[in-house]
Order: sequence, then structure tokens, then C-alpha cells
Amino acid sequence: MNIQKLITASCFAAVAVAASGCAVPGAGGGKVVLTTDQIYPAIGPYSQMVGHGKLIYFSGVIALNKAGTAIEGTTIEEQTNKVLGYIGAELASQGLGFEDVLTSTVYMQDLNEFAAMNAVYGQYFKKDPPSRATLQVARLPRDAKIEIAIVAARR
Repeated sequence: MNIQKLITASCFAAVAVAASGCAVPGAGGGKVVLTTDQIYPAIGPYSQMVGHGKLIYFSGVIALNKAGTAIEGTTIEEQTNKVLGYIGAELASQGLGFEDVLTSTVYMQDLNEFAAMNAVYGQYFKKDPPSRATLQVARLPRDAKIEIAIVAARR
């Protein structure tokens, strides 16, 4: 396809998207704040998700109840399931799944619970898991046992 046809096709597609009222988050290359009501609202001055181009950066998620008022679950397994359930809901709200996650950062209160966390984590990332860093931290918001932040990409 020659450059003139490519430019014309690109302009037509952009006009069609604008005319339809559809928006492609981050398609213009700028920052787009994204939210979902499928998890608790942000509990501070941060966004649940931020899109930029094909990438979506997800803030850390802890095992809060949906109202954002109390931690749910007392074990690392329960809290890890809650956190990854929320992350799944966030991903779904953007038309994505766990297979679209590029990297995750796991913050834990106690790395002695790593094997138990990892067993739950593996149930969500079954094939071609993302890169991951896992760190023990002194304390997490609301005294959660675990917090997970991810970066995912649109295809």
C-alpha cells in the first residue's frame, strides 16, 4: 500500500471512530485514566488503571472488600485469591485476560508464605506467565498480607 493510501485509510478510521463516539483508550498515545466499578474505588490519590498506547498500568490491588473499608480473608491464600479475582475483573473491564499481563510485582508481608501464595498465583497464570518480581515489605495498606500490581498490553 502506498503512503497516500495508508494516510487516507488511517484518517478514515480515525474519523469513523470519532463519529461513532467510540474511544480507543490511549490510541492517540496520551495518558488515559481508566476505572471500573468491579473492584473497590481508589483509596487515595491514584488511578485504578492508566492506559498509554497499547499498555495499561494497573495500580496495586489489595484484598479489600468492594466498599474499600476492610480486608477480606485472613490467610495468604484467601487474600491472594481476592486480589487476583479483582485483577481479573479489571482486566475484563478492558477486554483483556490474564494472558495479556506482561509483568507483575507482588508485595508480601511475609515471604515465608511465598509457596502458598505461589500455588494460588499459578492457578491464574497457567500458560506463559508474565515476568514477576516478589518483594517482602514491612507493611502494606490496611495491613494486607499481599498487594499485586501489573502491566498488561492490548493486542
